[in-house]
Amino acid sequence: MHPNMGKHRVLLTITVCFVVALIAASAKESPIPVASETQQNVQALDPAAATQAWLGTVPRNEREKSDAYFEGGYWLILWNFLLAAAISILLLASRISTRLRDFSQRLTKFKTLQVTCYALPYLLTVYVLSFPLNLYESFLREHQYGFATQSFLPWFREQLIGLGIAIIGATILLVVLYAAFRRAPQTWWIWGTVVAFIFSFVLVFIAPVFIEPLFNTYRPLTKPEISDPILAMARANQIPVKQVFEMDASRQTTRVSANVAGMLGTTRIALNDNLLKQCTLPEIREVMAHEMGHYVLNHGAKLLTYFGIFILIGFALTRKLFDAAVRRWGEKWGVRGIADSAGLPLLVLVFSTLVFVATPFLNTVVRVTEREADAFGINTSREPDGMAKVALKLGAYRKLDPTPLEEFIFFDHPSGRARIRMAMDWKAAHLPAGESAKP
Repeated sequence: MHPNMGKHRVLLTITVCFVVALIAASAKESPIPVASETQQNVQALDPAAATQAWLGTVPRNEREKSDAYFEGGYWLILWNFLLAAAISILLLASRISTRLRDFSQRLTKFKTLQVTCYALPYLLTVYVLSFPLNLYESFLREHQYGFATQSFLPWFREQLIGLGIAIIGATILLVVLYAAFRRAPQTWWIWGTVVAFIFSFVLVFIAPVFIEPLFNTYRPLTKPEISDPILAMARANQIPVKQVFEMDASRQTTRVSANVAGMLGTTRIALNDNLLKQCTLPEIREVMAHEMGHYVLNHGAKLLTYFGIFILIGFALTRKLFDAAVRRWGEKWGVRGIADSAGLPLLVLVFSTLVFVATPFLNTVVRVTEREADAFGINTSREPDGMAKVALKLGAYRKLDPTPLEEFIFFDHPSGRARIRMAMDWKAAHLPAGESAKP
């Protein structure tokens, strides 16, 4: 139920609320009539027709705008890949990468420092060359469709903060990776996977405490009618938090989101202020129940494991393709082997190509976990109409009714249609709870 957070931030989170006492009280007052009426409602509700009724509440112009925005993202996947490939080929063919390596070797004899001296200008070069597309994708396009709220200078300031974080993190990662490449030139793909997995785990661990506060201010939520039930459900589901936080996302975007981030004592539940302003209490409960599902179902650990397997396969294939490319073009490019930092653009080219090809499968892995969280969320919140309403809100920037092939290739979350259908299937099979208004 949460949107993508952009290139420089990551991560999901959780929490929830329930409404069962009212139903229990009603059942005690008149058990036979209520059961009879419920059976009639279940028989009367057609989930397919109800789903179409919800979708039909969205005006045509809004659907067309949403479809255009999301379908434009299909092309951006391609343009980002082609740009990354072009930059890598440019650095190799022009021997800029070789000159950067030679420069780093003249500066110091220490291998670790050589990698550092290569990484800094390499990362800055890649950022500068990719900036025009980044500007269009992250700033101009977001304003064009009405999702961004920042002016250029605050946006660019955050870009520089993200660049600084990326340079520090990527440099550390490259130093450790190239140490593994030097010590295990035949089995580097195994050790590289281990390094990438550990790095990802550390990132998930530190992000809520050290990275996310650089972009947004987090304050304790001061509305007990919202926070108290969330904390009660967190305790019931053994989520180790004592406060619910509100983040000021509205200064950057109009999108709604919530998350639970962190592990091992850094776990934090946060709602963005757009969610509080734009959604009703039943909708907020459903969103937080979904986010709670990610925590309870251990999706963080599962996704790290799944992507660790993808990285292992990717590195194994990269080894074959990298070695073949070096045999054919290594002398021309001045690349000596996997342990040569001048070969980094080639490593990026090969691995990014594999990731691009695997896009449908990577999206499917995430989409399956999101669907699991959806199922957990609706069973916990018992808010089918709340789920449908939030799906429509998310449909402002995610195509509501894609073809099955589109959903398989491009969606890392279930489509609005799929989510509303799940809600209506649940509603047809369960006692009504929470809000029960029809669209």
